Amino acid sequence: MTLSRALPLGLCVLLLAGCGRGTADLEAWVAEVKNRPPPPLDPLPVMQQFETFEYAAQALRDPFSPPVGDRATGAATGPRPDPDRRKETLETFPLDSLDMVGTLGSGGQLWALVLAPDRVVHRVRPGNYLGQNDGRITAVYEDRIELVELVPDGAGGWQERRASIALDEQ
Repeated sequence: MTLSRALPLGLCVLLLAGCGRGTADLEAWVAEVKNRPPPPLDPLPVMQQFETFEYAAQALRDPFSPPVGDRATGAATGPRPDPDRRKETLETFPLDSLDMVGTLGSGGQLWALVLAPDRVVHRVRPGNYLGQNDGRITAVYEDRIELVELVPDGAGGWQERRASIALDEQ
């Protein structure tokens, strides 16, 4: 037999000889662990008693329906959003997520540059709309954009709210 065949055969015999050792010590340890008493269980928590409440406002007006009376009819004459108006791109973003980054001027016209959250710069002027509350731009200045938003007044009508976006000085 050559040395190249005898060496691998000898290594295999040595490896197999190491596997012949018994597992009696392992079996003894497993038996000891199984015989140990289990740890005690935590006691169950005491159930807390809650005070019952009886709802007694069945006869009152439903808070989710529009109010009746003078206030509801007067709200119909106030400002309203135009449901037929085509929405502009910047109306999909909340007003506080829009940043004014500059202005452009041509003649007497001043345009504002607005950075949207999608990192696109848009050019706007008075009459354009911004934000999710039908915010119509009323004026563009070099340091700010002024607009009027229409917000629900809680009584079925709408009220105008003034807002502005200042030039971002970054």
